[in-house]
Amino acid sequence: MKAETVLVTGASSGIGLELAKCFAADRSNLVLVARNTDALEKLAEELRREHAIETHVLTADLARPESPQIIFDELQVRKISVDVLVNNAGFGLHGGFAELPLKRQLEIIHVNIAALVELTGLFLPGMIRCQRGGILNVGSVAGFLPGPNMAVYYASKAFVLSFSEALHEELLGSGVSVTNLCPGPTESNFSQVARSHRTRETRVEKMSAAAVAQIGHADFRRNRCLSVPGIKNKILTVVGSKILPRAAARKLVKRYNKLT
Repeated sequence: MKAETVLVTGASSGIGLELAKCFAADRSNLVLVARNTDALEKLAEELRREHAIETHVLTADLARPESPQIIFDELQVRKISVDVLVNNAGFGLHGGFAELPLKRQLEIIHVNIAALVELTGLFLPGMIRCQRGGILNVGSVAGFLPGPNMAVYYASKAFVLSFSEALHEELLGSGVSVTNLCPGPTESNFSQVARSHRTRETRVEKMSAAAVAQIGHADFRRNRCLSVPGIKNKILTVVGSKILPRAAARKLVKRYNKLT
């Protein structure tokens, strides 16, 4: 059987980069997608050299509505069949909904939801026909909670959570797995993008992107529906979504997202 090919979006840094390394260690061939061509080329060369795998680079901005179809069409031209889709690309913004630029908040929806759904819709039928492969969606513990001061981001991750769970159930027995990786605070450039270099009043302990990726990759290989790395994050998802009243959860998150 030929080696599987894994497409990773947002592969130039953070969790996406570390997930690419995890799949490369499996000797999977890779298609690396992000906006930063230089970073992708550097990673592709490193993984090609270390693991003797095929690596392909596609530069794309998933905030642009046409990007998912362009990615799919380009791989069709190159005759590259994708066995595993890692929907990692995503971003958020801190601030009140009415205070933040509407255009940027709509871009969150394009990247975190629309592109994820379209890429899934484009590549999933081929996986089902082959009765192999899977989808790893990178969500967040934010998907379990309402998110004052990051309203659109939290809502987008709630969509990813619900969508992933539904697909997991639909595809049981098909040979295709679906996992939703839900990290908590992680060491990456996410915070710099989200807060424009402002700092959060509440200090939080962060997991490394490598640790998050390793846990998510392992849970994907086990066909687990949900992957929540870290005991504190597991507790947060249970307490926040099942024990705390919604009003209390809203107030807690609002305080957590307050910036200096």
